[in-house]
Amino acid sequence: MLVILLILMKVAVLFSGGKDSVYAAHWATTQGFDVILITVKPPDYSMMFHHPCVNATSKQAEAMELPQIFIETTEENWKDELIKALREVNAEGIVTGAIESEYQKKRIDAIGQELNIPTYSPFWHKGKELLQEMLDAMDVRVSAVSAEGLGPEFLGEPLQKIINAKLPNIHPFLEGGEGETFVVDAVFFKHKFKVMEWKKTWDGVRGTAEAVVD
Repeated sequence: MLVILLILMKVAVLFSGGKDSVYAAHWATTQGFDVILITVKPPDYSMMFHHPCVNATSKQAEAMELPQIFIETTEENWKDELIKALREVNAEGIVTGAIESEYQKKRIDAIGQELNIPTYSPFWHKGKELLQEMLDAMDVRVSAVSAEGLGPEFLGEPLQKIINAKLPNIHPFLEGGEGETFVVDAVFFKHKFKVMEWKKTWDGVRGTAEAVVD
């Protein structure tokens, strides 16, 4: 009797809970990868990683039935800590939800080269069709705003509200650092969770909405 042993490639998805990383995690599962989520807890307003709703990402991981680890970093040590985590989980590849940020993609690609493992950014330079695909598949909420024209009235609201506003100089993906998102539901979630409250902060220029989940 011939027994065929299928060994899946293990990839680490950099997972912030925003629309891009959640959809990237879904993409990785559809490719047949063995997926683990790595969530970075960065300082506020990190240049590399989302910071709102990080703790609530555990509910998303449960909803997708994917394992997850957290690492705490600073702006100075995030690369070393991320490399350490990737080695500890024996990652054979890295998946990101990068769409237009050269700053982020180049740094993750460099880590892949250092570890001699491939990096995957399946949504890189995808257009409006991808955004509509995301909105059709996920309930995407605004978790942070930090651009002129985006006030506290958008916090905790569907991303579609920003798109409908058609504000000048605001990227529909929020790829220019205008804001951040959090996915509260998706067609591919196997379990549901509920947002009990959005804890909002606003300093007159920028603000965040932290999801309190159950």
